[in-house]
Amino acid sequence: MSLFIYNSLTRSKEKFVPLTKGLVNMYVCGPTVYDFPHIGHAKSYISFDIVVRYLRYLGYHVRYVQNITDVGHLLDDGQDRMLKGAQREQRHPMELAEVYTRAYFEAMDALNVLRPDISPRATGHIPEQIELVHTLLEKGYAYVVNDSVYFDISQWPYYGKLSGRRVDDQQAGARLEINEEKRHPADFALWKKAEPQHIMQWNSPWGRGYPGWHVECSAMAMKYLGESLDIHGGGMENQFPHHECEIAQSEAATGTQFVKYWMHHNMVMVDSQKMSKSLGNFTSIQQALKRFSGAHIRFFILQTHYRSPVDFNDDSIAASSQGLQRLITTNKELLRALENARDETTAPEISDMCADYKARVENEMNDDFNTPAAIGQLFNFSRDINSYLSRDLSKGSVKMLLDHFTAHADVILGILPKDTAKAVSAEPFIDLLVRVRSDLREQKNWRMSDMLRGQLSELGVVVNDSKGGSSWSYKT
Repeated sequence: MSLFIYNSLTRSKEKFVPLTKGLVNMYVCGPTVYDFPHIGHAKSYISFDIVVRYLRYLGYHVRYVQNITDVGHLLDDGQDRMLKGAQREQRHPMELAEVYTRAYFEAMDALNVLRPDISPRATGHIPEQIELVHTLLEKGYAYVVNDSVYFDISQWPYYGKLSGRRVDDQQAGARLEINEEKRHPADFALWKKAEPQHIMQWNSPWGRGYPGWHVECSAMAMKYLGESLDIHGGGMENQFPHHECEIAQSEAATGTQFVKYWMHHNMVMVDSQKMSKSLGNFTSIQQALKRFSGAHIRFFILQTHYRSPVDFNDDSIAASSQGLQRLITTNKELLRALENARDETTAPEISDMCADYKARVENEMNDDFNTPAAIGQLFNFSRDINSYLSRDLSKGSVKMLLDHFTAHADVILGILPKDTAKAVSAEPFIDLLVRVRSDLREQKNWRMSDMLRGQLSELGVVVNDSKGGSSWSYKT
C-alpha cells in the first residue's frame, strides 16, 4: 500500500509522491522562543517527528528544516512576542532567545524528538527576508507606507485557498491588526518600521525596521529547500493567517506552487478548552516532565491521531503509561531471551508472524500516519511475542522478533526509552547478584539476602523464590 497524506490544501487524502524521487523536502514552523515550550509544542513536534521517522523508514532521504522565531512574531495588539518576553524577564531579547532555545531543545530531547537537519533563526536571515520583500514590491504585490511594507491581497486573487476564508468577509480585528496604514484590513506586514526604542531593528531600503512573522518562514524555507516544498507542517491555528500568508507571498514572488502537501495537527485541550496562557490552563513541558517521563508523554500523545484534539490530564497519561510499560517489558524480555538462546536458525512460523505484523503496522501508518492504530497492532504483536517467549526459541527466532518489534516501537514510533532500545548489558550482573543472594539464603544469611533483594527492587528487578531456586524479572 502506498502512503496517503491528508492535504489541508485539497481537504482530502492524497497519495504521497515527492517532487524529486527519493527526496523529501520538509519544513515545519518552529517555536517562538519567548518562554518555555508547552504541551501544545509537544504534540506538534512529536507529530512531525513521526512523519520524518516514517518517511526515512520507507527509504526516503528527508531534509527537515524547522525554524526558530526570535523576532517579528506579533501579538494581536501588534506587540512582538520576543520583546514582551524580554520586558517580562528584564533580559535582552537575544539573551531570552538563547535561554528558551536551549530549553526547547532540551524538552525535545526528553521527548525523543529527532533534531531537525537545519534549524535556522529568523534574525540570522534578515538579508533573505529583505530580498523577498524587494521582489514582491518589484512585482506589484506590495506597497510601502511610512517605512513599513505590506502585502496587497487585492493583487493576489488566490488568497484564502488554504483556509477557505473569503477576503470580502474579513474585517478589521479578530486576529487582524487594526492599522490605518493598510489598504485592506487583511493586508499583512512584510516589513515593519521600528520605533526608536524598539530594541530589535535592522537597516533596510525602507528604513530601520524588522521583518513580519510570515515572511520569515517563506524566506528560510525557500533558502534551504527551494521554491517548491514537498511538505509544510504546523498547527491548525497557523493555517490562518500564517500559512495563508506564506502561500501568497511565496507564490507571488516565484510564480510556482510553494507547497505540495500541507499538514496541520490539532490542538491540545484541557477540560474541552484549548490550552493557553490566557485561560490559565497552560502546562510547560518542563512541568510535565517533573510528573512523567518523556517516553510516557510521547506515548500518550501518539495514542491520538495527529489531526484529532487530545485532552491533556494526569490521569490519562498515567493510564496510558501502563500500556507503554507492557511494551517496554516485552522488549526487555526479548533482550533477555537473546542472551540465553543459542541456535541461530529461525523458525518459519516466526518469519511469517513478523512479516504479517510488518504489513499491519505499515498499513496503518500509510493511512495518514495513523499512530493509534499502529500502536494497537504493536500491542497485538507484543501479546503474540509473549506467548512464544514461554517456549524454547532459537537465537535466530528471538533476534528476528526483537528486530521487528524494535523497528515498529523505536524506529517508527520512537517510544522505547533509550536504555531499552538496545541490549541491556546489566543483565549478566543481575543474574550474578541473584545467584549470590541464593548462596546467602542457603547460608541462612537473611539480612544480606534481604538487603540484596531490596536493592534489586530499587533497580526495577523482582526476585521470585521457589523450591527450585530463585529467578528474576523486570517490574511491570
